[in-house]
Amino acid sequence: MYKTLLAASAAGEEHSPLAVVWSELVLGLIVFAIVVFAIWKFVVPNFEKAYAERTAAIEGGIEDAQAAQKEAKAALDEYTAQLAGARHEAAAIREEAKEQGAQIIAELRAQAQAEADRITSTAHAQVEAERSQVLAQLKGEVGAMATALAGRIVGEELSDSAAQKRTVERFIAELEESAN
Repeated sequence: MYKTLLAASAAGEEHSPLAVVWSELVLGLIVFAIVVFAIWKFVVPNFEKAYAERTAAIEGGIEDAQAAQKEAKAALDEYTAQLAGARHEAAAIREEAKEQGAQIIAELRAQAQAEADRITSTAHAQVEAERSQVLAQLKGEVGAMATALAGRIVGEELSDSAAQKRTVERFIAELEESAN
């Protein structure tokens, strides 16, 4: 090739830049074919393998992320349900405690009222007993005083117990009438 170029330049012929040198063209095609074959045989499979691995990793990562998201959603739903259950249970416990507290208060009030009624009735009974005792004592003393007074007025001693009793009862009845 160089020889033809050198020969053409020595001969004074000019070599056309558009003229094809067949030997260079064939050699370039053979080298190009070898380079394409080598790339096709060794480089492209490695690119395909790396591409497949990346695709699998990305798809696997997406699937893993979706699975993790589903698990997180399920856990969130479960926790939400548990929280709602716990809130409902707490509300039920509070309501039950309020009811028990109201019941205890009602029982204590009933017991206090019963105790107050018992104390009041005991006090009334005691007052009535003391009143009866005082009345009996007063009747005896008033009777004795009335008998002594009547004996002084009449001028004789009233020793007859029946007459004494009638006089005392009449005197007490007159006192009660004048008090009313």
